Amino acid sequence: MVRKKWTVSECDKDLAAQIAEDFSVDPLTAYILVSRGITDYDEIEEFLDPSAPLMIDPFSFADMDKAVRRIQLAIDDFQKIAVFGDYDADGITATALLYSYLEMREANVVRYIPDRLTEGYGLSCDSVRELAEQGVKLIITVDNGISAVEEAELCKSLGVDLVVTDHHKVGEKLPDAVAVVNPHRKDCPSEFKDFSGVGVAFKLVSALEGGDEDSMLDEFGDLVAIGTVADVVNLKGENRSLVRYGLNTINTSPRIGLKVLLEKSAGQGKKIGASSAAFTICPRINATGRMGSAEKALYLLLCDDEITAERLVEEINSMNQARQKTETEIFGEVSAMLAEKPGLSRDSIIVVASEGWHQGVIGIVASRIAERYGKPAVVISKNGSEARGSCRSIEGFSIFKAIEAVSDCLTHFGGHTLAAGIGLNSDRIEEFRIRINDYADSVEMPFPVQKIDCRINPGSISLDILNALDVMEPFGAGNPQPCFGLYGVKIEDFSSIGDGRHMRLTISKNDARTGAVWFGMQEKLFPYSRGDIVDLAVTLDRNIYNGETRISVNVKNIRPSHTDENKVLLGRRLYEKVLGEMPLSREQAECALPDRNIQVEVFKHIKMSKPVDDSFEQICMHLGDDGTEYCKVAVAVADMLEMGVITKTNGGRLAPAETNGKVDLNDSVLMKRIKNYM
Repeated sequence: MVRKKWTVSECDKDLAAQIAEDFSVDPLTAYILVSRGITDYDEIEEFLDPSAPLMIDPFSFADMDKAVRRIQLAIDDFQKIAVFGDYDADGITATALLYSYLEMREANVVRYIPDRLTEGYGLSCDSVRELAEQGVKLIITVDNGISAVEEAELCKSLGVDLVVTDHHKVGEKLPDAVAVVNPHRKDCPSEFKDFSGVGVAFKLVSALEGGDEDSMLDEFGDLVAIGTVADVVNLKGENRSLVRYGLNTINTSPRIGLKVLLEKSAGQGKKIGASSAAFTICPRINATGRMGSAEKALYLLLCDDEITAERLVEEINSMNQARQKTETEIFGEVSAMLAEKPGLSRDSIIVVASEGWHQGVIGIVASRIAERYGKPAVVISKNGSEARGSCRSIEGFSIFKAIEAVSDCLTHFGGHTLAAGIGLNSDRIEEFRIRINDYADSVEMPFPVQKIDCRINPGSISLDILNALDVMEPFGAGNPQPCFGLYGVKIEDFSSIGDGRHMRLTISKNDARTGAVWFGMQEKLFPYSRGDIVDLAVTLDRNIYNGETRISVNVKNIRPSHTDENKVLLGRRLYEKVLGEMPLSREQAECALPDRNIQVEVFKHIKMSKPVDDSFEQICMHLGDDGTEYCKVAVAVADMLEMGVITKTNGGRLAPAETNGKVDLNDSVLMKRIKNYM
């Protein structure tokens, strides 16, 4: 369980009270608005307005007029057009949107989504040649193309025009195309930059309709909402309006494919918000591309026959189950690899590689590794002499800049601040791991952050809180679901649920008691005991069962209440340095070396309670330490493990080992290495 740095949002309470009065909203709503920096009255009015209009003129994009002229010419002359998409949910919805629109205009149009496993991401020279042989005269990319410099040159040589629409980071050179529509172009005057790929495609069709966005929202708002949510772009400004409108369409008059998909996954009649869309619709659409058949999801979004939709949904759900199984297997292999080679997990950026890992799911595995260890992670799948990797980061560290700094050992790369993809030769993976960690070690690495919107007491938890927050929907990136801090609560009881995959806790403070659920936490890995006083980070949701609505408290993070967080985090960082055999200053060595008293107290605690491995902060708490001695406690445990005084069970618990005679803990390699710096 990764230790995060807790940050509680600051709020001008007087301003929040004034906003609550002026806008007739609940004080809690106003408090969170202010704490998130939404204080401008025009911005608040737009944020709270459920029918806020779109504000960004499609023609404010650079090259939009050129794109419209060329596409209109192709429509009028019945030239063959290819919509070239991507295999993730953003790319699939963008492809469905533009393809559907051009069909409505009776254009001569085909669509092309590359196979993730055999072709890889984006426009390729092979696909350009194939489309040219089919008689295509205009290729329009959606959610890709900004890096297709070589492919654009090939298009020109073959007499094929190219229009690029994309939202990814722009490189040093733009493709030589008829038009390049991307809000991240330096010369793009559009005020809003955070569109998804399908958002840019929506602006394109709106421009083709002379700027009539209302009719395009009626037709394609659902697709825009799904792709925007799936791509985890910022749900503020224009994106917020697009998603809110699209979700309303999904809930009131969904297209046939979505209707059937929701009936088979979310349950009939259940209202879909951004969060539920992200956990029901988006993973299933993504699963088709991950498992090598994005066309299945595209067919579903385009079909108008319920029987066909039911067959497709059955196939898509099977693919999603296969994706989950494959993901679990690879995550298990990575976890075993990190356990066998712990030095990899001590790197600032975790880099793991193996032959034949399914390239469709390594991105999800990288996300899970980054979340578990609180560090950026790169998961690489080798295919003989070639390899591809997916990179995921934590807030405050740009993985894109990191891979850009070592790009000379890559064959290609691209992505965003928090997520990226790479290609490289297999024999350069170790070089990549060393060099990207050298880069990370040259900058100050952030701690993963647990954001708290505000503190509440268990006794104040009620449905009234959720009712107050409804006006802040849709939640997502840039406008996350509010997270509340329950401080100084006592763990009364806990038990396993869901076949041991989750936990239920009972907590109390003063006279108030409440239950909470921690999804994904196994009891055998839970490092706390009954009676411990802790802080919990929780979200609140509605749970509707048998027609009755109750509030669900979901645990996101936990920490001891009375330890000094800064001391704990600095202690963790120093401990990683010790285990990584990095040079120490004399002061650092003194902060790391445990004395006899700490060794004895730590052993007694292990003997009495058998704590979870790596639960050093909890051991400090039980020893009455505020985190000052964190590194010494951690070193004491590592020292005893090295000398065979204690052992780890299969469940990760620490326990005394059977030893023959006395052992001098100062004889360990670890202790001697630390003493060398004193």
